[in-house]
Amino acid sequence: MSERVTRSMAGKTPKKPVNPGFVETPGRRKSSRKSLASDRDVSATPEPFAPLVEKEEMMNGSMDNDASTNGLATGYADSHTNGHANGSTNGHANGSANGSVEKAEVERDEKKKLYNPALNISKEREFGGSLGMSAMMIGFPALMYYMWAGTVVYNGAVPKPEPGQSYGDFFWHLVHLVKTQAYPTQQAWMIYWTFGIVQMCFYMLLPGVYRKGKPLPHLGGKQLTYYCSAMWSFYTSIVIALTLHFTGIFKLYTLIDEFGHIMSVAIISGFICSFIAYFSAIARGATLRMTGHPIQDFFLGAELNPRLFGLLDFKMFLEVRIPWYTLFFLALGGCLKQYEMYGYVSGEACFLLLAMYLYAGACSKGEHLIITTWDMYYEKLGFMLIFWNMAGVPLSYCHSIIYIATHHPSEYHHPTWFMVVLVAAYLFVYYVWDTTNSQKNQFRQEESGKVDERTTFPYFKYGKIHNPKTIQTKQGNKILVDGWYGKARKIHYTCDVFFATCWGLISGFESPFPWFYSVFFFCMILHRANRDIKKCRERYGEAWEEYTRQVPYLFIPVSQLQLLYDLRTSTDPSVVCDLDDVVTARELRSGISLRLCIYYRRVHTHRILYGGVEDRIHGHVVVIHKY
Repeated sequence: MSERVTRSMAGKTPKKPVNPGFVETPGRRKSSRKSLASDRDVSATPEPFAPLVEKEEMMNGSMDNDASTNGLATGYADSHTNGHANGSTNGHANGSANGSVEKAEVERDEKKKLYNPALNISKEREFGGSLGMSAMMIGFPALMYYMWAGTVVYNGAVPKPEPGQSYGDFFWHLVHLVKTQAYPTQQAWMIYWTFGIVQMCFYMLLPGVYRKGKPLPHLGGKQLTYYCSAMWSFYTSIVIALTLHFTGIFKLYTLIDEFGHIMSVAIISGFICSFIAYFSAIARGATLRMTGHPIQDFFLGAELNPRLFGLLDFKMFLEVRIPWYTLFFLALGGCLKQYEMYGYVSGEACFLLLAMYLYAGACSKGEHLIITTWDMYYEKLGFMLIFWNMAGVPLSYCHSIIYIATHHPSEYHHPTWFMVVLVAAYLFVYYVWDTTNSQKNQFRQEESGKVDERTTFPYFKYGKIHNPKTIQTKQGNKILVDGWYGKARKIHYTCDVFFATCWGLISGFESPFPWFYSVFFFCMILHRANRDIKKCRERYGEAWEEYTRQVPYLFIPVSQLQLLYDLRTSTDPSVVCDLDDVVTARELRSGISLRLCIYYRRVHTHRILYGGVEDRIHGHVVVIHKY
């Protein structure tokens, strides 16, 4: 590469004096972004990406002192380069600009952009790009109508063509059912939007607390203020709803009777609000991180933090009040409908009411903790968030409620002992789930230097750990390895899966639709856990390995697994093999009994085929995994 001629070399400006014995500090490009301590997301279950900070923590203070650090040292054999080759840093230091340094500068900037919600640096086509997103926007409403038809019209059975009926005729039959039994009536519009507008008023007018969000780099590090009043909104809504029901002004079981009509209103409202959010952001010049593909931008959103009157944050509002309050009131309406029809309320209906109350109540009392989540900080308000919270969650997760409310209790009755065990297990798992999330969020607050412990109902002392054990990472934050997070990784996911399974189990097995949420959530949470673990391993490196060593169990805090495979019965002495032993194909084929003791150490992730071949003994494939 030819040398670049500078103004000093041309004689237009004097050169800097060279002082013998002094070593010039390598130049660095300054950034206008400011580092804020509270921007670090210190999580009990570490976030996949490093926080956006001004200082190059991942490159300066955390690398070995080697001339080849990060591949940046070119022609500079000093053992203290710290990844900056003297005289070759982006043209700001003396000497020539090295191509590898320029490449490293770009990589460094890309890392610093990772947590900037104003920049779209994803190289992946999320959700299959425009085609995949279009399919989702059409397919999920269609699936909601199909499940509604199965649960309500087909009495829980799977809708399918009658003998001799073509698929085309069957399709138009379903369309006719929607038009006649799920038409968006005026009453349905009144119910849905009265509830929504009242919740907006509660958001802004009822007592609450103010909290600061994470610093936003595209706003110069500004922290938005959030008003958290969901706890008061939840209980005020319950009192008003019960008053309306028992005074006869509005019977809550109307939500069950008008379910199809309300669902249509919610679906239409989700699309309307998505269009308003998208085009208003464009009109006001508030777009952010646009892809240039209209369908993708509509689906993912155009604006990060749309607000009403500067106080009501629409993302915050939609996260809790619409989806989870709706589910709770559907469960309450189902109980009241049973009492109206049979004179009693089944244990199964009461269980679902308890489950929805606990979940909605937890979301309400922890509303101030969601302001630092990925949805609030990074995701824009588009069709994905709007439709999912306005229609998808409340009116597709509810099919266990609808099934129980519209079928006689004899069709899904469970023995008393089963109900007692299930309720006890559910309450215990809720305690674990509640305290786990509380421990995580209290730890985050302590690390950021601002502790705010709210003693809202139900309050558990174990939700806060004093002087917890942690693992220090090179990024400057810490990993919590105490409390529930010291017993198993992703243990809160285990609780969520248990909840979802119970919602399906309580409805029995006569209909598949109450199990939709259970299956959907299980698949989604496994994908999310796998993604998070991969990202955390890449981000934290040695600290993550130490974390998995100290907390070797994933999801369930069981004792170290010891799997015993009795491959053959014999009077001959058994050969007991550990992972460090060598088992050859010849030994496997010998006439003695072989018992393999496999210990899960979760240190490495490679597979060993002993003997170099896939050995089969009495139909068993002998494969040992080492973790």
